[in-house]
Amino acid sequence: MPVVKIHTQPHAQGEIAVYRLTNASGAYVDVCNIGAGITAVVVPDREGRMSDVALGYRDYADYIGDGPCMGKTPGRFANRIAGGRFSLDGKEYRLAVNNGPNHLHGGPTGFANRLWHGETTGDSVVFTRTSPDGEEGYPGTLTARVVYTWDDDCRLSIALEAACDASTIVNLTNHAYWNLAGENAGSVLGHELRLRASHWLPTDQTLIPSGELADVAGTPMDFRTSKPIGHDIRTDFPALRYGKGYDNCWAVEGWRAGEESLVAELYDPQSGRRLTIRSTQPGVQVYTGNWLAGSPRSKSGRSYADYDGVAIECQDFPDAPNHPDFPSAVLRPDGTYRQTIRFRFDAE
Repeated sequence: MPVVKIHTQPHAQGEIAVYRLTNASGAYVDVCNIGAGITAVVVPDREGRMSDVALGYRDYADYIGDGPCMGKTPGRFANRIAGGRFSLDGKEYRLAVNNGPNHLHGGPTGFANRLWHGETTGDSVVFTRTSPDGEEGYPGTLTARVVYTWDDDCRLSIALEAACDASTIVNLTNHAYWNLAGENAGSVLGHELRLRASHWLPTDQTLIPSGELADVAGTPMDFRTSKPIGHDIRTDFPALRYGKGYDNCWAVEGWRAGEESLVAELYDPQSGRRLTIRSTQPGVQVYTGNWLAGSPRSKSGRSYADYDGVAIECQDFPDAPNHPDFPSAVLRPDGTYRQTIRFRFDAE
């Protein structure tokens, strides 16, 4: 079926627009030009019953300036940068500090809180945005592009692209929160998670990586074998104390630049729905919605509670610009940033 625009509403930044991509089975995805984000994913359970498995808000305007970064594309740099500072080619750049002492998700007026230009092309929706030189402190005029494609296998493919006229840093991801039992079903701590990762990135109390890649063996960070998200979440372990749950990055096993690989599998025993995630990116940040309480009114008419959804964000390592040993997040003017994320939904 063709992609259709299903909603528009005026906003101070311009027109909010929502697009729907529907496959042959009737399963569909809604995407919005606010932060080039996902606002709904409606897929069948093991009995064929359809439910929306992506958390979201009733009023689209609430996506702008929200704390959870619900479903959106944060940038220029997703995740944290220590002290809001980094150096590039001998020059120090200072960014907004908006998460304790650190910079988070591109700052308070980053990509996630902007209206992107949206258009349909074939079976895809394309969002583009030009970020001027100096916006939120980042160097260079950068043009970003996010392409969503939905197919008959219930696979949502996201192409993330960027180019800049000067050397800069960029790290794009998608920040959808999943609840495979349905967006209003409550806690996801019973969902089973498997990560293709034998090492994770320990952090300080402000969730800035130390630079170490630590073995997950014998720790609550070991998801090499599928286990309930809540199995170890109350363990007295530094990372879990710092974040009030999981808010950590794992290094994807066997990652090679430019190659797509399996990253994670999420399964809900209640509905039988499974989400398989593949990406070209070196890291995966798992955030168990530890601070969802107090978020704007949901699609179901209430504020979500903590742990009602889990974000599984394929991305570069947090604070990569300040860690030369991490995969580089530098984009040069003669280069193009290209990454992919694929979310595939099925049920058993």
